[in-house]
Amino acid sequence: MQVFSVEGMTCGHCVKAVTQAVQSQDPAASVKVDLAAGEVGVESRLSADEVINLIKEEGYKATLA
Repeated sequence: MQVFSVEGMTCGHCVKAVTQAVQSQDPAASVKVDLAAGEVGVESRLSADEVINLIKEEGYKATLA
């Protein structure tokens, strides 16, 4: 599982947006969001760069933790 630090997530809508962004490119991806820690864990066939770009497209700053 890859873990990303994501800035700007504050609510359930943010969680849904990030999850759907990743799963739109990899429907089998497992996405676990920890709002309090500002972290997103992703188990996917997508590369770290692909996941970061998908999260950025939703308006959040993401980096590999």
